[in-house]
Amino acid sequence: MKHTFSADEKVFADLESSQAYLTENCTRNQALIIKRAVEHFWAIHNEETVYPPALHVAAQLKHMRADTPILVSALFGTDVSAKHYPIEFLHEHYGQEIAKLTLGVRWLNELTIRDTFGSGDQAETLRRMVLSMVEDVRVVLVKLAYRTQRLYLLAKSGSEESKTIARETLTIYAPLANRLGLGQLKWELEDVAFRIVDPVAYKRIAKALEENRAAREIYIKDFVADLSRRVETHGIVNASVFGRPKHIYSIWKKMRDKHIEFSELFDVRAVRVLLDDVQQCYSVLGIAHSIWQPISREFDDYIANPKDNGYRSLHTAVIGPAGKPVEIQIRTRAMDDDAENGVAAHWAYKEGEPVDVNLQKGINSLRQLLDDGDDEYLVEGFSQQLDSQRVYVYTPKGEVIDLSKGATPLDFAYHIHSEIGHRCRGAKINGRIVPLTYTLANGDQVEILTTREAAPSRDWLNRSLGYVNSSRARSKVRAWFNQQDHDKQLSDGRAIFDRELKRHKATGLSVDKLARRLKFDKPNDLYVAIGRNDVTIAQIVGAIDYLAEPVTRPLEPVNRTKDTNRSSGAIHVRGVGNLLTNIAPCCQPVPPDSIVGFITRGKGVTIHRADCSNILNLREEEQERLIEVDWGDDDSSRYHVEIHITAFDRHGLLRDVSTVLSALNVDVVSVNTLSDTSEQMADMKIGMLISNSDELSTIMDRIRQLRNVQTVERATLR
Repeated sequence: MKHTFSADEKVFADLESSQAYLTENCTRNQALIIKRAVEHFWAIHNEETVYPPALHVAAQLKHMRADTPILVSALFGTDVSAKHYPIEFLHEHYGQEIAKLTLGVRWLNELTIRDTFGSGDQAETLRRMVLSMVEDVRVVLVKLAYRTQRLYLLAKSGSEESKTIARETLTIYAPLANRLGLGQLKWELEDVAFRIVDPVAYKRIAKALEENRAAREIYIKDFVADLSRRVETHGIVNASVFGRPKHIYSIWKKMRDKHIEFSELFDVRAVRVLLDDVQQCYSVLGIAHSIWQPISREFDDYIANPKDNGYRSLHTAVIGPAGKPVEIQIRTRAMDDDAENGVAAHWAYKEGEPVDVNLQKGINSLRQLLDDGDDEYLVEGFSQQLDSQRVYVYTPKGEVIDLSKGATPLDFAYHIHSEIGHRCRGAKINGRIVPLTYTLANGDQVEILTTREAAPSRDWLNRSLGYVNSSRARSKVRAWFNQQDHDKQLSDGRAIFDRELKRHKATGLSVDKLARRLKFDKPNDLYVAIGRNDVTIAQIVGAIDYLAEPVTRPLEPVNRTKDTNRSSGAIHVRGVGNLLTNIAPCCQPVPPDSIVGFITRGKGVTIHRADCSNILNLREEEQERLIEVDWGDDDSSRYHVEIHITAFDRHGLLRDVSTVLSALNVDVVSVNTLSDTSEQMADMKIGMLISNSDELSTIMDRIRQLRNVQTVERATLR
C-alpha cells in the first residue's frame, strides 16, 4: 500500500542521515534548530516503546511541507521526551513557540478517549473539543501524523489493542482529518484502520476490485485523456479534467450505508471536470453522454436543484471502456471552490451532518491558510474560533460533556442526570471546591458533590443569581419543586383530614362523599387543597357535621360557650376563658401561620403550627387535647424564630450575615455557628424576634443573596 512515509524507510540509520533528511531544503537557521533537536532526540530514541518513532512522524510532516516548529514539536511530543526534556528546557533552548507547540502535542498524545468514543454524538463532541481547545491547529496535524504512523506499526501486530485503536481512529481521527481538509491523511487513516478492524472485508473488497490501485489509476488516466481530447474538439479549451480514484474504506462504507453489493457501485472510478460557466457544464455532460452510454438512474442535476447545504454540481455515471462504470462530476470552478471551501464543503454533506456555521468558518480559514503555504502567516493569522458558543468539560472518568457557553456546575449536574442535579450541594473543578455559580471553562474536570437526599434550592430558579444557565436544568428544578409541593400538600392534607375525622368520631364516613360535599371530584384533590390551606378545618368540620348520623356527631361540652375570648393580646383561645399560652419551640409559629392549640398539664395552651410534625403525629388519645386558636389583633407582639443557614465557608461570611440583619433592624437573640474544615462548609443557626412571616421571608431572601450561601431555611426542631 502506498502512503506518504513508511516506517520501513532506512533514512534514519544514524544521526547524520536523520539530520540530513529533515533539514533538506531548509534555510541555515532552520537547519541549525532541526539538527540540534535531532541530536537531543537521538540520545533517548531507544527508550520509546508505546509511540511510533518520532523521527518517522517528523518525516511524514516533512513530506507534508511542515514548518520547523512542527518538526521539532513532533520530535519532543512523546512521554519519553517529556521525562528527559521538560517544557522549561524547550523554552530555554528552542523558544516560546516550540515549547508551546510541544506542550499541546504532549497533551493530545496523553489524551485517553478510548473508553468514551462509542457513540456518534460523543465522537463529534470530542472532535469539536480538540479543535476548540488546541490554540494552534498545527498541534492537531502532529497528532494525526502520530496516529498514522502508529497504525502502520499496529497493522503488523494483529493484537486486540490494535483493533481498539483502529476503531478509535475511524471514529475520531479520520473525520477530524477530513474536517481539516487533510485528504491524504484521511485516506491513510481510514484504509489502514479498516484493514486492522475488519481484515476479511478489506481483502474481499480489494479482491473485488480485480485490479490494484495502480491499475485503476492507469484506467482513469486513459479515460481523462480521452474525455479531455473530446471536450477540446468541441471548442472548450480551458477544461480541467482529472481523476478521483476511490479507496477501499470509502467503497465499503458506501456498500454498508446503501445496502448494495460491489457490482452495484458506479463510482469506484470517478472523474471530475472543472469549467468556466454553467453553459459549458451542460455541454460537457452532452459530450460525455454522446461518447459513452449513460446510466440514467445515476444522474443528478444539483445545479438546477442544489442540495440543502448549497452544494451544486452535475453528477452522472457512464459505461466506460472495457464495460467499466465511471462516475463523472461536472461543475464550474466557482462551484468547486464553494464545495471545497464554502458552506457546502464536501465533508459536511458527505458525513450526513447539518452544517455548523461557526465550525465551517474556522475550517475555511484553515484551508485557505494551508493553501497559502506561508508558515509565518499560518501561525499569526489563524485564530481558532470553532464553535465558540459551546464549552467542553470532563467528568472524573474522562468523558467529555458538551454544554452551552456560560454553563455552571449545576448545568453539568443536571446534564448528567436529574437526580445528580437534585442532590447536588457543591462542586470541585480540577480538584478545587468552587461555588455553584462558577462559570465552566474548556477543559475543566468537574466533580459534583452530592447529599443522600434531594434538596434543590428555589434560588436556583432565580436567573439573576446565576446558578443555572440552561433552560433544561431550570425546567428540571421547577418540575422537582412542583412535584415536591404537590406531594407535601397531599401528605399534610391527608393527615389533617384524618385527624379531624378521628376528633369527631366520624371515621366511618365515606371519604368520597365528603370530597363531593366540598366540591372535589377525588379525595386526593381535597387533600391537596387542605394542604394548601384552600380548605379550612371549619369547612371540613361543617361537611362532617352535615353527613354524619346523629349518633356519631360529637357532643359539645356543656360548659362551652359561643363567645370567643381573648387569652392574650396576641392569641385567641376559642370557647374558654383566658388561658396561659406559650409558643411551641419545635415549630415556632408566627402570624399569619395556621395554628392550633395543645392543652398541656399545668402550663396552659402551647401554640403550634397546624402542619407541625408533633401535632400531625399525636396519638389518638392526645388529640382530644387540641383546641382551636387564632391570632389576635395585637400587631406589636414579636415571636422567637430560628433560621438555618448552610454555606461554603469563607472569610467574612458571619460579618456579611450580621450586616444584613442589622440593616433590617432585626433583634437577634442567639447565634450558633459550626465550620466543617474537611468539607469547607459553614452551618449557622440564628435566633431572632420578628412580627410576622412576611418579615421572616424578607430576611431569608436577603441572606440568600450573599455570596457562597447555599440554603436558608426556617429551623424546625423535631
